[in-house]
Amino acid sequence: LEEAIDAASSNTEILSISDPTVLAGVVADGVQKTIGDSRVKVTYEPGFVPAVPPTTPDIPPEHLAAVIKATVKVEILDGNIGYLKIQHIIGEEMAQKVGPLLLEYIWDKVLPTSGMILDFRNAISGELSGIPYIVSYYTDPEPLIHIDSVYDRTSDLTIELWSMPTLLGKRYGTSKPLVLLTSKDTLGVAEDVAYCLKHLKRATIVGEKTAGGTMKMDKIKVGDTDFYVSVPVAKSINPITGKSWEITGVAPDVEVAAEDALDAAIAIINLRAEIPGLVQAAA
Repeated sequence: LEEAIDAASSNTEILSISDPTVLAGVVADGVQKTIGDSRVKVTYEPGFVPAVPPTTPDIPPEHLAAVIKATVKVEILDGNIGYLKIQHIIGEEMAQKVGPLLLEYIWDKVLPTSGMILDFRNAISGELSGIPYIVSYYTDPEPLIHIDSVYDRTSDLTIELWSMPTLLGKRYGTSKPLVLLTSKDTLGVAEDVAYCLKHLKRATIVGEKTAGGTMKMDKIKVGDTDFYVSVPVAKSINPITGKSWEITGVAPDVEVAAEDALDAAIAIINLRAEIPGLVQAAA
């Protein structure tokens, strides 16, 4: 890295770039190639205002129901297959607030199905505290499972995520097939859920390799300028593999184009449903 910095310091061509946006792009490209991490970005953003962590307001139940319906699509497909399309993974605080509505509008509809498809192809945001909720609905209550460890650089603390012994509503369990759809756009917390369920051997991942994002990003102001550097400040370390999905992404078990993933998942679940009959006939 020191050699790369020395080489970059001797390159004065960058000083002739007058457009700050272009300059930021050139610097970002150089940094990404030097450290091999495409998540690190350099941007020029005059007037940038740091985002304030959102608070959960007191929303009337009917409005919460509308929000849930807009962010989660639920269907019962042919063959008694449940289908959930999730774009944002809610955190613990929101889950506690909307839990009864989630059961009424979503979970109670898919619980009796013979198999389930979780569609994360457009899931690009989520909360860390939501990971144990999702994973726990597809695992047994006992023994508790160490799902993931997340190291936070800013606090220098490692948070362990474990499955939950009690949940609102019934679990889907471990006996029915679960297929999770991914795409190159699947990002962040959704990647972590996919990686955990894959290596717990609870879900079959179908689709494309995921984006290889991060659990948490910070945007740092460069001196007294309008330039900012965005860097990952947390790292997921899976207790089963000892590795992370960050940068490399989550590789699917069955690789198909994102637009073909749903059909492939349905075929997989239907085939698994036929296996007991085929085995009996062969016997």
